Amino acid sequence: MHNFASSAPIQSAWTSSRSESICNFATMKYLIVGLGNPGEKYANTRHNIGFRVLEALAKELNGSFAPGKLADTCEVKFKGRTLLLIKPTTFMNLSGKAVNYWLQHEKIQKENLLVIADDIALPFGKLRMKGKGSDGGHNGLKDIQAVLNSVEYTRLRFGVGNEFHPGRQSDYVLGEWSSEEARELTDRIDVAKEFIKSFSTIGLQLTMTNWNNK
Repeated sequence: MHNFASSAPIQSAWTSSRSESICNFATMKYLIVGLGNPGEKYANTRHNIGFRVLEALAKELNGSFAPGKLADTCEVKFKGRTLLLIKPTTFMNLSGKAVNYWLQHEKIQKENLLVIADDIALPFGKLRMKGKGSDGGHNGLKDIQAVLNSVEYTRLRFGVGNEFHPGRQSDYVLGEWSSEEARELTDRIDVAKEFIKSFSTIGLQLTMTNWNNK
C-alpha cells in the first residue's frame, strides 16, 4: 500500500523555499534614480547632477542607457546586486511618475529606492545621504513625495551651493557649472558613486556612517 501522507509537507516546503527565493531576489534589486531634465541644453546644469552621477556609474560598470517608458534606463550588476539606473524623461516637476512606474514594473521595494538630487542647502560638492525627509523645496523630490505619498525613501543630496541673488534660484540651478566647480566635479561624482555602491551592498545606516562626512 502506498503512503502519500508526506506529499503535502514536501509541497509546502517547496512552495516556502520558492517564496523565499523570490523574496531574496527582490531584496537584491535596487532602483537608483538620478534627477534632471532631458535634453542637451540641460546636460551641464547644476540641476542635472543626478543624471551625471548615474552616467558615470553606468560607464564604470560597463552599462549603457536606452530609452524606456518615462525614463532612459540602464541595468548593471554590482557584487551580486542588480541596479536599475533611471534618468526620468518627464522633466523634473513630474519625476514621481517615472519613479512610481519603475518601482511597480520591477517590483522593487521602496527600501531599495535611492534618489540622487542637487541641493542648494549644501556647499558645492558636499554629499549627504538621508533615509527620509522633506523635499527642501526641490520640485523633483516634491513630486516623488506626492506620487509615493511618503517622505520615507532614501535620497543622496549633492550640494551645489547657493551663490545666487534673491529670486534667482531657478537661474542658478538651471545654470552651468563654474570653471572652478567643473574642475572639482569629477572627484565629487566619484564619491557619489561610492555612496550608491555602498547603499546597495551594506545598506543605509552603515553608508551614512561611513560616507556622510567624506
